[in-house]
Amino acid sequence: MSRRNDTQRGDIYSRITDKIIEELAAGVRPWMKPWNASDANGRITRPLRHNGQPYSGMNVLLLWSEQIARGFTSPMWMTFKQSLELGAAVRKGETGSTVVFASRFTKSEADGKGGEIDREIPFLKAYTVFNVEQIDGLPDPHQPEPVLNPVERIDAAERFFRDTGAVIHHGGNQAFYAPGPDLVQMPYFETFRDAASYYATLSHEVTHWTAPEHRVGRDLSRYAKDKSERAREELIAELGSCFLCADLGIVPELEPRSDHASYLQSWVTVLADDKRAIFQAAAHAQRAVAFLHGLQSGAADVRQAA
Repeated sequence: MSRRNDTQRGDIYSRITDKIIEELAAGVRPWMKPWNASDANGRITRPLRHNGQPYSGMNVLLLWSEQIARGFTSPMWMTFKQSLELGAAVRKGETGSTVVFASRFTKSEADGKGGEIDREIPFLKAYTVFNVEQIDGLPDPHQPEPVLNPVERIDAAERFFRDTGAVIHHGGNQAFYAPGPDLVQMPYFETFRDAASYYATLSHEVTHWTAPEHRVGRDLSRYAKDKSERAREELIAELGSCFLCADLGIVPELEPRSDHASYLQSWVTVLADDKRAIFQAAAHAQRAVAFLHGLQSGAADVRQAA
């Protein structure tokens, strides 16, 4: 990979991370903005591609942020070329929004012994998309799925977490995942403000539950001893909870739990030290959520994550 490409990739990481750090330093968790922006209970979705497929990982955060900042009500986005292919056109003067594509390619290198070895090299590419509200001449707009009423949303959430097979114990006044006995501990349902708050908290803890090697394989061995590792895992669980809440049509924990409030400064520190940390956390969160969706027996009850 050329030095120019390395520099461009570094600029993408830095530009996006610096913006998130700025908001976290001000006490704002940017991934919560969609729900804080208006009374959107049950109407928040992941950003959607032009074909209706949900975006995933870091792109969810990027496009949620753009949608709120620019006042778009539609969750659908497409490239300039895709708009032309549909017989439409981006309006003159409109500016696009950045999304990223991360992948790997294999490069053969000399092994110093007269042979060659294959090395996987990660790469990150940024490209530009436009919200459909910036485009004229599109065919009939995508019709969003009907919004489930609160009772139906909670029933769907109940089925979702039951189908994961996670062992969930109730009692006490703390919510946590215990790796040793491999169980999720939750306060009793009736101690929460409402049903959505219970399932939002559960979504955070079940994201932790995905960590063991026989599930998605995140190392929690240093969680209790290393503040940085703990902050990274809590960021993954928070993003995973947001993705799940959007998929299930429930509202996440808008205010940090008392036992989580201290993570804001920890996240600022982690992100400042590692410009790739938020990208890695979003990728881990996406894998966790995809794993949970894959456990469902009734996939039609909830929208599958991309």
